[in-house]
Amino acid sequence: FTAAGSSYSTHGEPIIPFYVFYSMFGFQRTADAIWLAGDQMVRGFMIGATAGRTTLTGEGLQHADGHSPVLASTNPAVVSYDPAYGYELAHIVRSGIERMYGGEHPDPNVMYYLTVYNEPMLQPAEPESADVDGIIRGIHQISANSAQGHKAQILASGVAMPWALEAQQLLLEWGISADVWSVTSWTELRRDGLAAV
Repeated sequence: FTAAGSSYSTHGEPIIPFYVFYSMFGFQRTADAIWLAGDQMVRGFMIGATAGRTTLTGEGLQHADGHSPVLASTNPAVVSYDPAYGYELAHIVRSGIERMYGGEHPDPNVMYYLTVYNEPMLQPAEPESADVDGIIRGIHQISANSAQGHKAQILASGVAMPWALEAQQLLLEWGISADVWSVTSWTELRRDGLAAV
């Protein structure tokens, strides 16, 4: 991963590496190598497979990963995403390639960490009105509710999206109108907020 991700500078030939690892043991077992890669200005994608607290429940708690995005957020060279839907993932990868290899971004020397799951989950088609900028910046609206009454905002990411949509319907039965937002990156939201103050 490090050799391929730094080939743009060492050999003048860019390679786009995809490093797929078991999310539970990625940042926990190879964090030093990821920091090293950041120091060497490596560019590429790290895919944390079978992520989440519920993906591998049959394997026991020691295989339940809910903290790798937190560990990823501590590394300034890592741009971390936890997408819920395939179309979000597609936009994130495209944006990552443009950022790292397009030649126009002021900070191209980053690695993207993407969590993916193996749970059966309905994958809707991309809406015509999809907020691509919101997907990349870390949050976009999935479902709005204009019913009268008290208002709530539900934020969810990754595999929690179906539960958020169920909660929206349950709240509506209780007279509470809720909008549902997909948080593709809690880390990018935090970084954006810190940069604004």
